[in-house]
Amino acid sequence: MKPYIHKVQYYETDKMGITHHSNYIRWMEEARVDFMEQIGWGYDKMEECGIISPVIGVECEYKQTTRFNDRIRIELEVSGYNGVRLTFKYEMRDIYTEKIVAVGESKHCFLSEEGSPMALRKQFPELDNVLKIGLKNDGSDFSDIQED
Repeated sequence: MKPYIHKVQYYETDKMGITHHSNYIRWMEEARVDFMEQIGWGYDKMEECGIISPVIGVECEYKQTTRFNDRIRIELEVSGYNGVRLTFKYEMRDIYTEKIVAVGESKHCFLSEEGSPMALRKQFPELDNVLKIGLKNDGSDFSDIQED
């Protein structure tokens, strides 16, 4: 999988010139959306299929400050998946110094449009298989997945 690169924007910084902590959560979402598109299951496709995947938990630990114009590489992996719940881990690094700037985790579930839990194994086995492959390979190798 190709990592996601985020360029820190001026509006993301505070009066001290440091990226505001809330933005790292947004970057995790950007990387997650990019990841899902890369595996052929973008959020638009999931919603067309009637799949809703809300965030049910999020954590972020800040290691280094970032500033305007920094480039941050965000790598993520599927660290947990049971067919109904999904957990991603994120590592954010400055692309020039290779220093880790933050690490995080987000937890999700799969629901129908009506809000009831959805077992992907039964209703969307293609998506279920892609996520299982990612879990087996620590989320790092989806090279044999074909995009729709």
